[in-house]
Amino acid sequence: MERGNNTQIHDFILVGFSINPPFQYIVFVIFLLIFMISLLSHMFIILIYIFSPSLHTPMYFFLANFSFMEICYLFTLSPQMLINLLSEHKTITFYGCAMQMNCFLLLGSAECYLLATMAYDRYNAICHPLLYNTIIRDIVCIRLVIASWIIGTTVALLETNLIFSLQFCRSNRINNFYCDISPLLNLACNNTEINEIILRVITIIVVVIPFILIVISYTKIIWTILKHYSAGTRKKAFSTCTSHLIVVSMSYGSGTIMYLRPKSRYGTDEDKYFSILYVVIAPLMGPFIYSLRNNDVINAVKKIIAEIKTEH
Repeated sequence: MERGNNTQIHDFILVGFSINPPFQYIVFVIFLLIFMISLLSHMFIILIYIFSPSLHTPMYFFLANFSFMEICYLFTLSPQMLINLLSEHKTITFYGCAMQMNCFLLLGSAECYLLATMAYDRYNAICHPLLYNTIIRDIVCIRLVIASWIIGTTVALLETNLIFSLQFCRSNRINNFYCDISPLLNLACNNTEINEIILRVITIIVVVIPFILIVISYTKIIWTILKHYSAGTRKKAFSTCTSHLIVVSMSYGSGTIMYLRPKSRYGTDEDKYFSILYVVIAPLMGPFIYSLRNNDVINAVKKIIAEIKTEH
């Protein structure tokens, strides 16, 4: 990545939230608690998957990988946000900003395709139960997860290189609490028309296409459940599907709003509130929606506790 020849900015100021000092500390404590709860919840899911043989299924393999991505996501954005809430100088270096954006885009893109993979897994489990073990084999699961990481890495490198090859000489104030694409495009001196077109194409590839695949998968799932399942089995099947769709709606809804808007809406205060949805709220809600209320997980925890008591 090369910086533009006339770039005069060496660091950026993350404007963040305009909060009066007394409330600033309250917001810091709230966000810190959310960060810790989110982190511990996702670590719990990974550990319960590792130590519970009963959960060694494709569904929980994907969930464990999703939790790992969410932990990386938390460490990419939350520490800088917490530091800035207490700091007078809310600065981040040029290359620090590029690195943060690269990690953010990598993980966000990979998560979109992993969510689509999870929908594909549920589709085969419900619509093709007899062929499920043949279609969703261990090697297939591993390849699908690796493909998600490869797509995320490719998208992140391409978009980060395009953004940070621009010249930033208007201002160094990013109207957000982390380095995002749209507020940085607002600061560029160059003509950003090509960047905006590429951004929309990437958004379609990363957000819209996986979302369409998820919608198709769950349309077929719902039709199969209504047509072939008994009333008792429907409840469990719908519970799993609803959990997934809630997380999908939070992730894809905010992503679509953020990156498929006209340029006139870039860098507005609305961005910060949409960002909170997928930077702060989604990582917190994910474990509770997906796993912590799941009977399989609860039974696995009870079994581990019983084994610990037996050993002592």
